[in-house]
Amino acid sequence: MQEPICQARSSRIRWRILQVAIQLHREIGFRKTTVADIARRASMSPANVYRFFRSKQAIEEAVVADLFEQVCAAATCAARGGSALERLTAALMAISQLHEHRLKTDSKQHELVAAAVGENWAVALSCADRIRGLVRAIIAAGQANGELRPGSSMAMTGCLLEAMDGYLNPSRINADTVRPTFDEMMDFCAGALRQHPGISRSTWSTCVSKPWAQDSEFAED
Repeated sequence: MQEPICQARSSRIRWRILQVAIQLHREIGFRKTTVADIARRASMSPANVYRFFRSKQAIEEAVVADLFEQVCAAATCAARGGSALERLTAALMAISQLHEHRLKTDSKQHELVAAAVGENWAVALSCADRIRGLVRAIIAAGQANGELRPGSSMAMTGCLLEAMDGYLNPSRINADTVRPTFDEMMDFCAGALRQHPGISRSTWSTCVSKPWAQDSEFAED
């Protein structure tokens, strides 16, 4: 019985440290927050904080891991129903709206998420991989039912996420930035992904395999 009690106590202390860190991040920013600040606010010694987290960044990674989990969960939940294009739009919009909301209502936490992405923290890369996997699976399903054009689902996923990066990357989301709306950019991307009537799968496969092939109309000088 002693071990579960100790684990529960350790979990409570870790949670307390993280909550104090979040409070300080919101007050003075994560870059200015020190382990000494966290220990003082939590009424414990810095050495005791280090028993649970090896470094200041380990605390920041634990805080931001929950924020990224919210991003992945929102995208996954939004993508549950509809056509492939509807699911893609819903998933990416959920991510974009979550980041925009956090920027407006909790700018200090948004700053932490943006830093994690910009500095390629492992937790940020893991979230990006999960989103990429979700998008690729939706595209592959859309190709299988004929809604989306044939081609490499991996390449199409990369192109879509690159085109939408300004709406998905927290370090690029800025209310003052002049760019097309989310819907306008997503409509543009949907046109590139959609299966075009009258063009067979074999024709698309030929075009994809020979992207630089000349049009027959211009083949001769």
